[in-house]
Order: sequence, then C-alpha cells, then structure tokens
Amino acid sequence: MVDFALKRPITVIVIFLGILLFSIMAIFTIPVDIFPRLNSPTIYVIEPYGGMSPQQMEGFFATRMQDQFLYINGIKNIESKNIQGLTMLKLTFYENTDMAEASAQVALQVSRAMNFFPPGAVPPQVIRFDASSLPVGDLVFSSKTRSLKDVYDLALTRIRPLFASVPGLSAPPPMGANARTLVMNIDPEKLRSYNITPDEVVQAVVKNNVITPSGNVRIGNTMYIVTNNSLEEKAKEFAEIPIVTNGTSTVFLSDVATVSDAADVTVGYALVNGKRSVYIPVVKTADASTMDVVNGLKGKLPEMKDLLPEDVSVSYEFDQSVFVINAVKSLVTEGALGALLTGLMVLLFLQDWRSSLIVIITIPVSVISAVMFLKLTGQTINLMTLSGLSLAIGVLVDQATVTIENIHQHLEMGKSKKLAIYDACREIAFPLLLILLCILAVFAPSFVMNGVPKAMFLPLSLSIGFAMIISFFAAQMLVPVISNWILKIEKYAYKHGREHAHAGLALNEQEVNEVGAHLNEELKHPEKNDLFQKVKMSFLRQLEKLLPKRKQWVIVYFTGTLLAVGFCFSLIGKDMLPKVNSGQFQLRIREPDGTRLERTEEAVHKVLAIIDSTAENHVAISSAYVGLIPSSFGTSNLYVFNSGTQEAVIQVGLDEDYKVNLDNLKEKLRNSIHRSLPDARISFEPIELTEKIMSGGASTPIEIRVAGKNIDDIENYAGKLEQKLNAISYLRDVQIQQPLKFPVIRINLDRLKIAQMGLNLPDVARSITDATSSSRFTEKNLWLDENNSYTYQTQIEVPEYMMDDMSQIKSIPLIKGMNRPFLTDVATFSVDSVPGEYDRSGPRRFVTVSANINKCDLGTATSAVQKAIAEIGEPPKGLQMQIKGMSSLLLETFSSLQTGCT
Repeated sequence: MVDFALKRPITVIVIFLGILLFSIMAIFTIPVDIFPRLNSPTIYVIEPYGGMSPQQMEGFFATRMQDQFLYINGIKNIESKNIQGLTMLKLTFYENTDMAEASAQVALQVSRAMNFFPPGAVPPQVIRFDASSLPVGDLVFSSKTRSLKDVYDLALTRIRPLFASVPGLSAPPPMGANARTLVMNIDPEKLRSYNITPDEVVQAVVKNNVITPSGNVRIGNTMYIVTNNSLEEKAKEFAEIPIVTNGTSTVFLSDVATVSDAADVTVGYALVNGKRSVYIPVVKTADASTMDVVNGLKGKLPEMKDLLPEDVSVSYEFDQSVFVINAVKSLVTEGALGALLTGLMVLLFLQDWRSSLIVIITIPVSVISAVMFLKLTGQTINLMTLSGLSLAIGVLVDQATVTIENIHQHLEMGKSKKLAIYDACREIAFPLLLILLCILAVFAPSFVMNGVPKAMFLPLSLSIGFAMIISFFAAQMLVPVISNWILKIEKYAYKHGREHAHAGLALNEQEVNEVGAHLNEELKHPEKNDLFQKVKMSFLRQLEKLLPKRKQWVIVYFTGTLLAVGFCFSLIGKDMLPKVNSGQFQLRIREPDGTRLERTEEAVHKVLAIIDSTAENHVAISSAYVGLIPSSFGTSNLYVFNSGTQEAVIQVGLDEDYKVNLDNLKEKLRNSIHRSLPDARISFEPIELTEKIMSGGASTPIEIRVAGKNIDDIENYAGKLEQKLNAISYLRDVQIQQPLKFPVIRINLDRLKIAQMGLNLPDVARSITDATSSSRFTEKNLWLDENNSYTYQTQIEVPEYMMDDMSQIKSIPLIKGMNRPFLTDVATFSVDSVPGEYDRSGPRRFVTVSANINKCDLGTATSAVQKAIAEIGEPPKGLQMQIKGMSSLLLETFSSLQTGCT
C-alpha cells in the first residue's frame, strides 16, 4: 500500500476525496434515530367490542384468535390483554421471520376467526409494530373558549390528515376526549310515565333516520339525481321524531329526551397542565428517522395553525428527539476536541505544526467515511453507532500519531524524505494491522449474539470496525502522501541540544546505532537535555532496576490485575443503561378498583399539585391521561393502556434550569402522595424513549409474571410474592398490576319468568344495555353533518347522573306500552367482584407483580428478586414464574456477551 501511495499520490488523494464526498452525502441522508432497529418483529391485533366484560372479551375473541394464529409460520409467542370492551393480542415472531408473509397470514387467520365472533363485531385492526415505533412527542391542542368535543373534532378532521404529508409519521387518533356523537339523553321517569321502554326509543330513531341510496330520473334532456330526507339534516330535527302515536296523540323524542351535539359516553380524559385538553401522540414508523420526523412535523406547525381557528392553539411537547440530537452534537464536539488535543500533543512533543496537521486530518476522514459504510450496511445514526465512533476516536489518534512519529525517526537518521516515509510505514504496517485485528476481535462476539443484544451491540461494533479499517488505510496511504508533500526534511537533521525529533524504534543495525548515538549524547551532556529526554532517562534508570527480576514482576502484575478486575466486577453495579437526569418522569396512579372517572380525575389534580409544590413550582409542562381509551380508537392503547377508570398516567417535564436528582425527587413524591392519598397506588414508569425501548413494553424495571391455569391460585401466589418483595429495602412501588377485585352488579335473569310474561331474553338484554350504556352497542345509526361531510354516531342513553342507584336499574321497563313489568320482576341482583383484566400468554393466564428500584443497580435487584422467589418455596402445580421487563433483557445481554466472548 505504501509503495502504491508514493508512486500514485494523485490517485490516492482522489480515492480519499471520493470517499469523503460520498460520506458527506451519506451524512445528510442516513436516518438519525435514538436506537438501532431492534430484532423484535411484532404484530398487534386489536378488537374492540363495547359493553363486553373482560372475561367475555377473552373467551369470545382472544382465545379464538389465538387458536387461529397458531397456524402462522414463525410465530414465537402470543399474549393478550382483555379489559372491558377491548382485546389486544401481541404476536411475537422469531428474528428471521419474513414479516411481509407473516402479516399476510395474520390477516388471513383474522378473516377465518371472524366467523366465530359474536354478531356486530367489527374486523380487528392488524398493526405491524416495532419496539422503536413509540411516541417521540405529543402534539397538544388547547382552547380557552371551545368545548373539548370541538377541539377533538378539529384535531381529528383538520390536523390528523396532515400527518400523511410527513414521511415516516403515522397518524394515531387524538386522545383526551370522546368522539363527537349525536346524543339523545332519555329520562327514565318520563319513559315510565309514557309506558315507553328504552328500546322503543332506539327503534323509533333507527326507523326515522335511514340511509337510502339516491336514484336518477330522466326528464327531457336533463338527468336528475333523486334524493330524499330519510336522513335528518340538523341535530335539532331529531327532537321531532315520533316515538309512539295512537292516531290522536303522539309522543315525540323531545318529550322523553334531550338531543345534543355532544360526545360519546365519557370513559377518559387528557389533562395538560391540569386542564382537560386533547393531544395526538407523534409516532414514527419503524424505519423512519426520528430527527427527520420531528423536524418534518415542526415544519408543518405553521400550516396546522392556519387550519385551526384563532382560539385554538397547538404545540409540540415532550420532544424525545433531543436525546439523539444531543448525542450527535456531543460526538461532533468530542471528535473536534479529540483532533485538536491530539494535534496539540503532537505539536508539543514533535515541535512541528505540519505533523500536527496531518494527524488532525486523518481523524475526521476516518469518522466521516465510517458513516458511509454504516449507511451501506443498512444502519442508522443512533446512540449505539455514535458510541462506537466515540470509542474509535482514541484509537484513530494512535495510528496516525505512531505513523508520523516513525517517519520523524527515519528522517532524523538522514534518509531522503521519500525513503524515510517508505521505510517508516513499512516497519509499522504489520504492528498496526495486528492492533486492528485485535480490536476487531474484541467486538466480533456481537455477530454471534441473538435478539435485542445483537441489535444493540452489532451497530456499535460495525461503527468501530469501519472507522478502524479506514484509519488503517489512511495511515498507510493518506499519511505518506501528505507527509511527502508538506514535511520539511531539513528540520530533522540531528544535533544534540537543538529541537529535533526523538528516535523511538530500533529494528535494524542502522537504527540501533542511531539510537545508541543519541543516548550517548544525552548521557555525556545532561545539561542540554530537554524535558522529554529527562523523563526518558529517568524511565530507563527505573527499567534497569526491574529487568533483572522481570519474571517475578510479570507474574505479580498479571496476578494483581486479575484479582483487581475480579474484585471490581463483584462490586460494580450492573445496569442496561447509565442513569440520566433528563428532567422528565412518568407516574401511574391506581385508585381502588372500580373508582369512578371523576374521583380518579380529582386524585390526579391532587397529585399534580403535590408534584408542583415538591418541585418548587418548576414544572414546565404536565400531561395526564385519566381512564380508558374509547373503544372506537382501540389502537391508541398501544401508547396509553389503562385497565379502567381507576387508572391514570401522568407525564411531567421540569424546567431546564431546575437541577434536581430525579431519584430523590421521586422518593419525596412517594411519601407525599401516600400521605395525601393513602388508598392510591403509584408507580414510576419509563418516559424517555431509550428506557421504553429497552424495557420492551414493561412499565417497571422489575416484573415477575405469575402464570397458571387457575386465577385464584395465581392471585394467592402473586400476593405472597408481593409481600416478599415489599421486604426488600431498595424496591419501591411493589404491586400487582392487574385489577383483581373489580366491582360488578350481577343481574341474574330468570328465563322462566321472562317466557311467562311473553318476553324474550334478547329484548330484555337490549333494554339493559340501552339504559346502562348506550344504543350504539345495540343499533348502529349514523348522522351526516353536511358542514364538514363527516358522519357521526347517533345514540340513545340514560344520563350517568340519573342512573346512580340500584333502584334505577331495577325499574327499567321491559314491555312496550305497559308500566310493568320492570327488570326487577324477572331478575335478581347481587354485588360481587371479578378481575377487571385478564392477561394471557399461550394457554395460561398470568398476573404481573412489578417493582421499581431506588438507589440500587438492576443486577443486584434482579438477584434479590430471584432469591425472594426461591425463598417462597415450590409453587403449586401448574404455576410458573418468569422474570420480565428490563431484568430479563439484562440477563439475556450478559448471557449473550459471555457466549460471544467464549
């Protein structure tokens, strides 16, 4: 290589300039993300069915689809979450599975499973999902004058369609309010006074608001479109729909109900800075660049503001792209600083600015060129590749520095410039190659890893490898060419006491004589020695004392090193990622099972006040979601999953200038919230995208899954485990995640009485649904708003504030035109408790016990949890324990590293 470079210097320069040019182009086109693409092929299947209990959702949907999905090739595991009105299945596949084929097979099996679904079930939503397809921020809407329903409708109809114009940006529905709906609130007392059942009202509305196709009439030379008013045009016109008539008098809808352009049954709220608001999660696709997506969205903000009324504001909050942007800035800063300091060191010791310039040039060439090869291999700029390039900078410096120093030595021996460069580069070619191969061998184990560890460490290894290989070629080709052009040979004529280069290698007789001559001069005239020569002579004297006993010293060195490494490894903590103090945190609140949405919202306001006071009024922004995601938008459960109205999730961003240790702040908040809300359970969850991705969807670092066949056995064992973990001093927020004691009113219908009274069970059940939920779960009926050409659901419901007593349920009328019988005449009532969420993995249901860590590393906490599980004793037959969350990833990573190193 050296011979080729010196014979064809222009060719070498053109080659490196070409690589540099394409590398700069790659910098502007390579995706920039937080993490590399993880080997976690996943598909979610989401099925909403309003009104069904968790057990019914599991039985009618989850288990049926699970049986069908077992026919799919490459499937690794099937998990499901079932809450009221929603089933969400997570299909995990093996790494090398063809996901295009898998997606097609999932769609096929969903079609087959639908034949066994209950009547009225909509087709499930099938979503290809990746671990990196998580929200990178929130687009927040607010207004001081408009209702929440209006803000939600504007976000849905005007802003959400713009998401398609930003490459790599998906468009989940807005969160924080329920869909706009034409609501008819019936009064139970008025229904009873007119002897009208709720189902009569529903059927009257359905029959008087009918979708009919248009026709055509040809009269003369004109083609007319024939339309009619079978659909009500204005919301207020629904009030004039006749419910019953006897020829002389008519009961209109307005006589028994109020009609309003409102929203669906409220099951959840979003709070931004403590006020009800609406936001859209900003979610990128798996193969998109986080930075490009965020920048593209920010570029659309002015257009979004133009589409919204003046009294509606929109802003982008909780930006997660800052992490990767800061990492890129840090690498640029570190690289520039490393090159500058290296140049200064070379200038300090070699006393030659030209040599310093050569060393400085090789560092950015190697780093920038590595980016091009990362792009060619399908990698991205992310925290792992940036870390690899940062690690490589130190070694890059060594290669160029060693080359320059050896060139100086040969010039100092009186050789011609070209011969000195040739001999110097040829001498160190093999040592540099050996160093390169040794470094590459250190990172070679990443190629034999599996799963997430491979996805994490392979990009790091590739970035280091590419930078090192390019640096080796630069040291053997680029450095000789530039040195031959700019170095001044007369500077290196040796004379003791004058500034000169220092010979450092002695590989042949000529060089040995040269080094010996220099050494004799330094011994004869010590007063002329400079600082470097004085340090060298002191080092030689110490070396002469140690060499006679070199074997003993080598044994002592290796023994001491191994003991020190083993001792330090036993003491040092073991975590997946270093702790960062980003000034953001996420908190989940669980009120007692079955707590009403309003009470949970009140608790959230108290918690927000506690956070604000504890943080000394330095809360920049807070965002909370209280209650359930409406069943109409089941896909949003991928981003916020609450099992009931008793749960809420809070995100908090602190002021940038407020410096606080987050662990200490969280501990203060735990104590303050427990004093103010003793019945509430809290748990801090990952908020940074890095932690969310590494946790694999787990809400806490420690999660123990207790799986079995019988839910009672699972619950009993999980309770014992919860008590055991509470005894570990550094664990916090220990709790069972699923609501296992959800209150339920059991209505036991007497089929004999129903038959004797001339009723049928479906009609009775429909009356119960219409009164306790809404008619949209029994009859689909739509209203077209001609102002914006959108259709909205119409539904009849009893206002929640009226259905507030058991007597109201018992007095639901059942027969048209008759005051009796009531529901209480054909049914008995009891209050009980059941699990509010059924989770399943394969054939087993499971319950999750979770815990956070305070002032302790993940490795120590995981070991303590494993010990606690062992101390409980042998579980009942059929029960299995499995550690999940970041703990399992830590164990998997360490196992992969050990296997790779072996």
